[in-house]
Parts: sequence; structure tokens; C-alpha cells
Amino acid sequence: MKTIKIFDTTLRDGEQSPGCSMNLAEKIEIAKQLEMLKVDIIEAGFAVSSPGDFESVATVAKTIKDCSVASLSRSVKKDIDASYEALREAVAPRIHIFLATSPLHMQYKLKMSEEQVLTHIKESVSYARTLVSDVEFSAEDASRSDMAFLATCVKTAIDAGAKTINLPDTVGYALPQEMYDMIAYMKQNVEGVDDIDLAVHCHNDLGMGVANSLAAVGAGATQIECTINGIGERAGNASLEEIVMAIHTRRNLFDADTRINTKQIYRSSRLLSKIIGVSIPPNKAIVGANAFAHESGIHQHGVLAKRETYEIMTPESVGLTTNKMVLGKHSGRHAFDDFLKELGYNLSKEELDSAFVQFKDLCDKKKEVTEYDVEALVAQKAAKVVEHFRLKQFVVNSGNTIQATANVTLEDMNGEMQEQVALGDGPVDAAYQAIEQIVKMPLKLNNYKINAVSHGEDALGEVVVKVSSDERTVTGRGLSTDIIEASMLAYINAVNKLLGA
Repeated sequence: MKTIKIFDTTLRDGEQSPGCSMNLAEKIEIAKQLEMLKVDIIEAGFAVSSPGDFESVATVAKTIKDCSVASLSRSVKKDIDASYEALREAVAPRIHIFLATSPLHMQYKLKMSEEQVLTHIKESVSYARTLVSDVEFSAEDASRSDMAFLATCVKTAIDAGAKTINLPDTVGYALPQEMYDMIAYMKQNVEGVDDIDLAVHCHNDLGMGVANSLAAVGAGATQIECTINGIGERAGNASLEEIVMAIHTRRNLFDADTRINTKQIYRSSRLLSKIIGVSIPPNKAIVGANAFAHESGIHQHGVLAKRETYEIMTPESVGLTTNKMVLGKHSGRHAFDDFLKELGYNLSKEELDSAFVQFKDLCDKKKEVTEYDVEALVAQKAAKVVEHFRLKQFVVNSGNTIQATANVTLEDMNGEMQEQVALGDGPVDAAYQAIEQIVKMPLKLNNYKINAVSHGEDALGEVVVKVSSDERTVTGRGLSTDIIEASMLAYINAVNKLLGA
């Protein structure tokens, strides 16, 4: 069987989708999880685009050891230089160069002739090859390009030293047969194409991202570019988990597989969802809450008799385990650490100490502590932000005959206590008004969501908010068995991110 490479662009293309921005600590946490998932290449960002993106690429490159790290570049020297500088400490650096090849893009965006495009491809790829051995060239809007000219572009990039050629469906316009035909055309008409990786990067504007990617594999593509949960610009990208499990489940048909550790898929999906504050739809393939649920009596009977009657893969194969009590308040640090390692977490001594204290506090509040509770605690600690303010205490009064009031005390970075009392339309609004008075910055609440981490009347509650200030929007997250406290922790987490930025 051939191995299909998985190129993950969650940190670059995925983060470009509205409301999905991440801070540096969150990007590193996602990168580490992608490494654990065993993707082949992590596209860490667009180094030249901003100092923040440069730092993200450089930090990911320095941190990741088990897969390649790529930085996107336009076909200009300053972009390539920025990518090279950011990737200096990478174990396996890749410079990813793109240039549009469709008549529409060349005429209206680039204002270049075909000859100028070919010259840019040759010069940029050749220059990048003097810096690193692994160069990828992407023909932006390949699916709407003239096939003969596209073949010339591909040959030019290969001759200049590109080891991977990516043919994107940039605007999600293509149908599966068209993607198949495009890859087949290159295989038949471009000399040297069998010596490099042919890749596709499919967007989901018509809902065909995954289908188009798989059609390309059927035609001979050896690399797929995708994102966790399918996040990305507009309608998103092809979904990593769907592509991987489709190939894995039908590997005899494709005569191919990936090196992905599929048991890390569910955890990867949940981690990203928590960090960006975008819920996973219950009917989402592979990772949705209903993906392995059976309500129909006929389906239930079939699954009980023989699982394969209605399940083409097992929940365990994607890392979904049974919700059960795993630890209690009498459990020690060693047992807690062992359990976290079983889940795939390797915490430092300081991180373990902090998580264990929170775990013990949770045990005093809950009758049963599940693995979902423990995972939520650790995920919250993972992407730590500098605490400019910390919640010390609060008193909230509310009812249907009085206006809600909140008395909130926050501790600042100097250890000073600041207290404010505020009125609101409800307990959460009153608490948020008090927090705003303390932090003295204009805040706008754009979105507020409550999720139950586990089941039962004492379930751990998770609140996710999106908060804006001065045209910057961040996601805040709070966790507590008290939903008012969780709401305040989420708001303060967002405030700390805004102040840290």
C-alpha cells in the first residue's frame, strides 16, 4: 500500500476563518496535538504576514520534532526569506510557495502574462531551493486553470527543484470527476511528476472538499491538504478526520493508507473546538456527538447483534471511549498522572501540580468525576494566558422580583484587590458589568455559549465567550460546576487575552 501524506493547515488556512484566531500558546498546543496525531506536515503560518505570525511559525518550528513544519510564501524573495528565517530551527523545514495560474486570477489579481507567471515560478522555487531542500509549489486556483498551461507551470516548478506540487481547488468550484481528471492529466502529460508528491487542497464551498480530495487520491495524488474539523475560509477546507477515516476504512479500495494515529482524532477535534470556541455539530461525520449514536430500534437491535451492521468503524478507532468514573477524591498524584498519560497528556511537574489541585477541588464538588471532566481541566490549563486579573470572590443576587446585582472582587497582577458592584439584566450581565468597571476597557460580548462537559445534576459546566475590544476579538473559556462562576471565568480569560495582546 502507498502512504498518503497529510498536510495540516489548521494553523494557517484554518485560522483565517472568522472567529477562529488563536494566541501563541493555543497554536503551540494545537501543533503538539497534530504531532501526536502524526500528521506529516504542519503548515504553521504565513511568516511574512505579521510579527505575530512569524513568531508562531518560529516557535512551532522549534517545538515540533516528529513532522515537517511549513511556512507559506508568495513567489517573492522577501516572503521566502521570512519563511526561511522563521523555519531555521525546524527539524524538517518546508517553504511553501504559491502563485495563481488561472486566467481569472492572472488577469485581474496578478496582472501578469503567462510568461511572467512562469518566470516567477522558476525564480522563486529556484531561490527557495538554495535555502532548504524541501520546497512545495501551489498553483492557486488550479481547478479553473487551462490544463495545458497548468502542466507547463507544474513542469517549470519541478525543474526548478520543487518536491511537492499542490493543485488547489481554491474556491471550492470543482466536482470530483474534474479533480480526478486534473491529477490524471498531470500524471500523463508532465515529465518527472512521478518523482514528486502531487497534492490537492480542496475548499468546501459546494460541500465537495472531502469528495474532491478522495477523487484526487484515486487518480494518483499522494498528499492531501486539510484541517481539523474542516475549519477555514468561507465554507472551510476538506476535513482531516473525514479524509483519514475514509481512506482508512476503504484502504483496500484505495490501496493506500495514512500514518495518522486515528485514536487521536476525537481528542484533536475536541481540543480545537474548545480553543476556538466553535462547537462541533452533533451530526458531524466521525467526531459529532451522534456519529456513533443509534436511536432507531432496528438500528439498535442490529448493533447489539453485530456491531458492523450499522457501524463501519468503531468509536474506539477514533479515540472515543465510554464515559465512566475514572478517579475519585481519594486518588493520589501518581494515579492521576498515570491516567493523564493514558489519555495522551505528558505534563510538566508544575502543570501536573496545578491540574491536580483543580482535580481535587472538583472531586469535592462532584459525586462522579469522569475522564471528560479530567480532560476538560487539563485542556483549560494547557493554553495558559498571563493572568492580568484573577477572580477572587463574588456575590450575585437575582430573582424575578428584583434587578440582578453582582459584587465582584478581582486580584490584579500586583496582588491588589479591586471590587465593584453592578446592576444587570440578569446575574451574568451584572457580573460582566462589574468586571468591565474593574478592568476599565471597552468590551463587547459577541457570543455566549454554555456546554455540559459531562452528565448529571452536578455536571461540570463550560462557558465559551467571544469578546471584542478595539477591533480585536478573542475567545474566552471558563470551567466550573457553578455556571455563574464559569461565566465570569470565561469573561476574565478573554480580558486577559486582550490585555496580553
